[in-house]
Amino acid sequence: MLVDILISKVRVKVLELFLGNPGQIYHVRDIVRRVDEEINAVRRELARLEKTGLLTSEWRANRRFYAIRREFIFFNELLSIINKSVGLGGAIIANKQKLGKIKYAMLSSSFVKGKPYTQNDVDLFVVGTIVLPELGAIIREEEARRAREINFTPMAEEEFNFRKNRRDPFVMGILAKPRVMLIGDEEEMVKL
Repeated sequence: MLVDILISKVRVKVLELFLGNPGQIYHVRDIVRRVDEEINAVRRELARLEKTGLLTSEWRANRRFYAIRREFIFFNELLSIINKSVGLGGAIIANKQKLGKIKYAMLSSSFVKGKPYTQNDVDLFVVGTIVLPELGAIIREEEARRAREINFTPMAEEEFNFRKNRRDPFVMGILAKPRVMLIGDEEEMVKL
């Protein structure tokens, strides 16, 4: 089953589209335009992904629409992989050197899953010596792409360790929630 998911270039583009925007539904021509591939290749990959159970489809007014199935057995793992290669996570990993000396970088699970924005959630948490103008540029680009504000918190490593050791409610709240680690060792980050 995993072989059916990970082989072709077109399939990778389709996965990036759906898992980069997990709450969206798309019709075939929209998918073709967004992934910039031949319609027959896209249709073939959509059929394969629907057969595996990752995608579901329905007809609406003579158009076939596709959506991701969040119940798919590998949904969370694929979501993590895609968010490390495209979008905000991919940009942070690709520009790691320009961003300073990052010890940890993580995206919240609710952000990765495309859940509605709430003021109390931290979408991106970065620990280390960070070049804020570079990080700000990456975040503004992703905000424009997603058409929503991204709540991020940069923190120096010393402050993070101090607040973690003091069991600061803000830091403990971030560490208690599910996440996708972009940079750093997750076990080391949450260890008290």
